[in-house]
Parts: sequence; C-alpha cells; structure tokens
Amino acid sequence: MLKTLQNAFKVKEIRKKLLYTFLMLIVIRLGTQLPVPGVDREYFANWFSQMMGDSFSFLDAFTGGSFLNMSVFALNITPYITSSIIMQLLTIAIPKLEEMQKEGEDGRKKIASITRYVTVGLSLIESAAMAIGFGRQGLLEKFNALNVITVIVALTAGSAFLMWIGEQITENGVGNGISIVLVINIISRIPQDFASLYEQFMKGKSVATAVLAAVIIIAIILITVVLTIMLNGAERRIPVQYAKKVQGRKTVGGQSSHIPLKVNTGGVIPIIFASSLMQLPVVIASFVNKSGPLWWQRILQTLNSGNWFKPSAPGYSIGAVIYIVLVIFFAYFYTSITFNPLEVANNMKKQGGFVPGIRPGKPTSDYLTKILNYIIFIGAVGLIIVAIIPIICNGIFGASVSFGGTSLIIIVGVILETIKQIESQMLVRNYKGFLND
Repeated sequence: MLKTLQNAFKVKEIRKKLLYTFLMLIVIRLGTQLPVPGVDREYFANWFSQMMGDSFSFLDAFTGGSFLNMSVFALNITPYITSSIIMQLLTIAIPKLEEMQKEGEDGRKKIASITRYVTVGLSLIESAAMAIGFGRQGLLEKFNALNVITVIVALTAGSAFLMWIGEQITENGVGNGISIVLVINIISRIPQDFASLYEQFMKGKSVATAVLAAVIIIAIILITVVLTIMLNGAERRIPVQYAKKVQGRKTVGGQSSHIPLKVNTGGVIPIIFASSLMQLPVVIASFVNKSGPLWWQRILQTLNSGNWFKPSAPGYSIGAVIYIVLVIFFAYFYTSITFNPLEVANNMKKQGGFVPGIRPGKPTSDYLTKILNYIIFIGAVGLIIVAIIPIICNGIFGASVSFGGTSLIIIVGVILETIKQIESQMLVRNYKGFLND
C-alpha cells in the first residue's frame, strides 16, 4: 500500500488528484468546527452525555464529532447514504427506474440527479426534526421560528455541501468521494478514543498493568482489522466455460472465466440497517423526551448496545440476539435485491457460457442460488463477529469507543478500494504512455 502511494506521487496527474483530495478533506474538518448559529452547544454536549448513552454514538462517529458539536456538518452525508439505499430499493420496485438503470451512463446520471433531490428532502426532514425536537429541550438559545429556520437551513446546506464535495473528489480527486468523506470523519474520532482508553485503563496504573492493558487493546484491534480484511477480500469463484462458436472463418469462444461471488455480499449495509432499526425507538424517545412506563424503559435499555454483555445486567444482552438475527436477515434481503441469479444464468446462456457440470438456464440459476445462500450466511457470521467484538469489550470492560466493528469495516473497505482505484489509474496512464510511444 505504501509502495503504491509512493509510486502515485511520482506521477504528476495522480499527485494533483491526491493533493486535491487532501485539500477537500481539510475543508471538511474545518466545517466540523463551524457552529450552527443560535445553538447552545454546551447545553447540548451535557445533555448528550447524560441522556443519549450509546443511542447516537453511531451517528456521532459517522459525523466525526460534528453531531456532538452541532456544527453545520452535523447531518454529514447520512442523508445521502439513506437516499442511495432508498433509490436502490425503488429501482427494484419501480419499473421506470429499473429501465433508467439499464440505459447506461445517461440512465445512471438521471438516477444520481434524483438521488440528490431525495438527499436534500431527507436533510430537510432530519434537520427540522432536530431543530424542533431538540429545540424544545434547550438546544436553541431562543426557541422561536427564526432560530428553527436558521438551524434547518444551516444543517441542510451543510449536508448538501458535503455531498457536493464527495462528488468533486470522485470527479477531480482519487475517486470514491462519498466513502472517503465518511471515512475521514470516522478516522478523526480515533485519537480521542485512544486517549479515552489510555485514561481508563493505563493512566495511574502500575507499569505491568498498563503494559498488559496496552497489549490487550492492540491485540483486539489487530484481530478485528485482520478479520475485516479477510472478510472484505474473501470470495467464491464459480468457474464458467464458454462454448466455441464459428463466426465466418474465425472460431471464437472456448475460453474459461469465473463469476466472483463476494463472501460479504452486502458489505456493511446489513449492520447499518440492523443498527438503525434498533436505534430508531431510542432516537424517537430522545426526541420527545418522555421516559414512558417501566416496561418501555426496559425495552429501550435492551435495544441500546451500550447495555449488552454487562455482568451486572445480563438480561439486556437479549438485544444482542435480536441484533444478530437482524444482521442475518438484512444480509439475505440486501443481496436478494442486488444480485439476481436467474438474470446472471440467462445472460450466461445467451453468451454461450455454462458452469461445468451444470446445465444452462434454471439449473444454473438454482446452483448459483444454493451457493449464494451458503456464502451469505458465512459473510453474515463474519460481519457479526467483527461488529460484536468491540461491543463485548464495551460491556465487560466498559471500554466505550466510537470506532467499532462497523467503522473498521468501512475504513478498511474504503482504503482498499481507493488503493485499487489509484493502481488502476496508474495502469491506465502506463497504457496511454505505451500507446503514445
């Protein structure tokens, strides 16, 4: 990876893209410190630490602390991520959108344009909910129409601006812009988390205890990262053989290929879906600021991952079981709408391709479905292991940090994908130079 970056800096064109990306990331970090006018930041920080627990830690990690600081980037690009997921689901449900997707580059541009409008709409809804819901509880210095509108406009503009920056990084930078915006915010919280771990487990302890704690922390992080890398790169390759055809005087086909099926077919989406669904009741309860009856409080505490695996309250760990079931469900659900075995089998049949030992058409589709169901389960179990390790450490040792398994999966995945894109750009440049020579 370091060698790839070193070689990339030697190429003027790619060096400009890297510097452009770096400048955009500086703009993002400056924006996270720009406060929204009319907001009582100190009150919100105190209220957050006392009442939120871990219900908003997932969002705060994604925003790089902007949510806690109530900066103009408090919503970050979460509305864009949500709108992208919504558009993916609607593409399956609405035939017109499905046709757009099959139109090629023009169709994808139309869908991207619609996604932007949906992003702005979601930003307006989320910012209005925050301005009104939190404003009534003391977020605003003065709860009036002017301040509410100011907060809505500032947060919506901040989210739209970040979306624009992400697109600019994709076009003028190293690519993968939206993901890079998300990753830089997650990474920005890691030094603070390490400082918290130091204060909690090493400061003031004996040398032996501090060293042991440091070794355990490093070991847990390394194990999680290695598992994430293995999960991200693992794939099952289905061999495909193409029959020979005679076209005129030439014989074409006859070559071998494969269909790469990633073990982690859904990426981090199943965890995001499961976490969001479980946090929704906690978030709503926080907005309305009503504790409710005792049974409702117990449900909220069960859904809060900060209460799982605590020796003092083992009953709340039922929430972890619900979380695991949801991750597995969403892994199958998301893969079912993004990968169609029947369509793949039909395309192979049209091109004269077949899986050795399997008849073309429906038998191939059934074979792919069987293999897919098997690897989806393995991928979901891998996701659960990576995501649950930090939660277990939090429950048993009280090591509460913002970067968990979900964050590590995103960081590792985006870094590896960005390195691949840089390598491909260098490869394309080498081909161009060879052709010009």
